[in-house]
This record gives sequence, C-alpha cells and structure tokens, in this order.
Amino acid sequence: MAIVVAFNKLFGKTPEKRYKFEPFEDDVELGSSIYPLVLVQVPMFNEKEVYHLSIGAACGLSWPSDRIVIQVLDDSTDPLIKGMVEMECQSWASKGINIHYQVRENRKGYKAGALKQGLKHDYAKQCEYVVIFDADFQPEPDFLTQTIPFLHHNRQLGLVQARWKFVNSNDCLMTRMQEMSLDYHFKVEQESGSINYAFFGFNGTAGVWRMAAIDEAGGWKDRTTVEDMDLAVRASLKGWKFLYIGSLMVKSELPSVLKAYRYQQHRWSCGPANLFRKMVFEIMRNKKVTWWKKLYVVYSFFFVRKIVAHFVTFTLYCVVIPATVFIPEVMIPSWGIIYIPTIITLLNAVGTPRSFYLVFFWIVFENVMSLHRTKATFIGLFETQRVNEWIVTEKQGNASKVKTTTQQSQSRFKISERILMLELCVGIVLFGSACYDLAYGKYHYFIYLYLQSIAFITMGFGYFGHQVNS
Repeated sequence: MAIVVAFNKLFGKTPEKRYKFEPFEDDVELGSSIYPLVLVQVPMFNEKEVYHLSIGAACGLSWPSDRIVIQVLDDSTDPLIKGMVEMECQSWASKGINIHYQVRENRKGYKAGALKQGLKHDYAKQCEYVVIFDADFQPEPDFLTQTIPFLHHNRQLGLVQARWKFVNSNDCLMTRMQEMSLDYHFKVEQESGSINYAFFGFNGTAGVWRMAAIDEAGGWKDRTTVEDMDLAVRASLKGWKFLYIGSLMVKSELPSVLKAYRYQQHRWSCGPANLFRKMVFEIMRNKKVTWWKKLYVVYSFFFVRKIVAHFVTFTLYCVVIPATVFIPEVMIPSWGIIYIPTIITLLNAVGTPRSFYLVFFWIVFENVMSLHRTKATFIGLFETQRVNEWIVTEKQGNASKVKTTTQQSQSRFKISERILMLELCVGIVLFGSACYDLAYGKYHYFIYLYLQSIAFITMGFGYFGHQVNS
C-alpha cells in the first residue's frame, strides 16, 4: 500500500485530475439556487468541553445561508449540558443561521440511531448531500467548497472523505503514538484504497455523503458499533465510489486519557470483527462489484487489517518470543523477528516524520495495545457480552486545561481505578522471561523483553496519558 501511495505521489494524478472538479460560481439570474442543498449533522453526547467548537465551526462554513441546514443531534443525558447545547443553537439561530436542535426520547442505536432519526425530518429529506462532524471536529470555512463540487460533477461518487488533523498531538506521549498510527491510516490505507479501488472505510466524521448513496445502501444501521464502516461497505457493494482528499484536513482531538483511549480502541477493534462476521457472505454473493474488489474488501480490508494484524502482533511479540526463551530448541528465523517487522515498522512510522525518533516507544506501545485489540476482536467475532458496548470517547477540549486538571486531581486519583490486571499479568510474565533469558538464554531477547515488560507494567498501573479523576 505504501508503494502505491508513493508511486501516486510521484507519477499519479491528484483528485482534481482523477475526477471532475469545478467550483460553483455565483449566477446573477439564478442566484444561490445553483448551489445544492446541504445538511450538516453534528451528533453529540454530553460533550460539555467541545460542543461550542463543533457547532461554531459548522455554522461558520462558507455556503449560501439559504442552501445549508445545520442539525445538532443531542443525545445528552445531563440536563445541564443539554441546556447549554440548546442555548448555543439558539444563539446561532438569532444570527440568522438555519440551525435545528434535535433530541430523542432514548439513545436507541447510539450514533447510528441519532443520524438515522435526523434524516427523517422533512427539511433533511430535501437536501442532496449530508456532512457529518463529530463534536470535537472543527472544519475550515472552505470545507464544503472543497468537497461538494466533486460529488456534484461526478455522479458515481457517493462519499468524499477528508483527513483528520490533531490539535492536541503534542499533549502527551500517548497522543504522539496515536498520531503515528492514524497518520499511517490516512496517508497509506485510506489513500491507497481510494486510488486503487475507490473504496475505504468511512471514518464516521469529516466526510460528505450523497443522500442517494445512503438511501440505496439501506440507510444507517445499528447492528454493530462501527455504523460508519457498515454503511461504507454496503454503499460500495451497490457500486458507489469513494474519494479521499488527503490535502483537506479537519481539526479534531485525540483521546489523552488512557481509559477513554481503551474504550475507543475496543470499539474500533470489536466493531469491524463483528461486521466481518455479519457481512462476509453478503460481500462474496454480491454481483455488482468485481471479484477483485470483493477479494480486496474481504481479505485485505477486513481479514488482514482488522483481524489478523492484531492477533499476529500480540502472538509474535508477546507469546512466541517469550516462549522461545524457555524452549531454546525453537529458533525464530531472522527474517521473521528482525527484517519483516522492521520494514513494516518503518513503513508505518514514515507517515509522521517528526516522530520518527519515537519509533521504538511506538512499537512497545502498539504491542501493549495489541493485547486489548486482540481481546476486542475475539469479542466481535464470537459476539460475547461486550460486543455492542458503546462508550463515547471522552474529550477534554483545551490541552492546557487538561494539564491543570491533572495537577489538581493526581493526588486524589485512586490506584484501584486505573489498574489493568491483564496488562500487569502479561508484563510480569515478560519480565520473568527476560530474567530467565538473561541468565540462561543465548539470543539476547532479554533486551527487548525487559523494555516490553516495562511498557506493559506501566500501562497496567495506568501511568500513561493524562490522569483525570472521574
């Protein structure tokens, strides 16, 4: 995938050359009617720290005021926060913005349910395109003028996806690690899928959908915790093409609290595995797309990246290597333990050149998280108790505010609230393996094992990311 992207950068075509792009121009006679009607949905749940950022950014989008509708979908359960969000909407409405504040009686279907309910309103049905921004996303004013023309002039396009830009990537070591992983996801996975197959998983936010594509795909479904990926796969099976624009970035926030990050990663690992279980045969039976594209979706997109990758990472680094310490007759070939992992690591790290010196920290961090992701993947595949667990990722808003909160609450934070027993146990086993290898081993694995065990134990005690008292 990285090779494809690199080749495209050097010799390929920009999105404007692959698809027709003509900006809208004002017409004296037709006026603003030449602009299509656009619905902007902003779903949120108890987003006290960031609700004003996303609503303000959505209301600041550059588009004729009579051709855009802002829809705030508030599922908040806190009456105080609900009142604050409603007042913010009323404030923008008083300035002439066409904004609707929508609430539901319950949270059925979570985000998918809110988006689905929002599209049922009469004013929403009149719109040709729908834009989605999560509560911490802040698009630039020209977002619509950079995306809508692609959809308007290319009837085969169903989705245009922008890239995320992280406002708090320098907040702590954990956010730097996340930035490295997500930069690879956008720069390589998203872009290669867009170039080769006109398909990639919708990221759930910072994207523009054609209403017709959503309708033909069957609308939003809440059968998994990755409703965005579910819709993207179904729309692709109907023949719709997707476009990723890497040069268009939307500000967003990375989780800086370990607990929030783990909840997010559980959803992002469990959901795709569960969706794979539900859709694999539907994908293979589909007759609207080529066998080559079906193979890409089933094997590369789902099986390799969403399932096998987590399991292989954890098994190799945290099971096989420690096992060889106690069974010296088993020797891992150099290509399996050094060359291939090194190449894969470098390809992942190259997406964020400024953090290249942190590559080793990124490796041990990802190895620790592979345990959590592997567990979540099995939960999704076998549909056990937590398969439909949906906990909204906690946002902190201003990074400096987090640091202030951290200083005030660190001393009061109970260690029992942050201990992760599974990570601690694995860390202790790895530490024991390192000691045994130091005493009796011949491959010098103890150097890696000591460092990896420290990473597991550190995370097991919750000393990673910011510590905010719940």
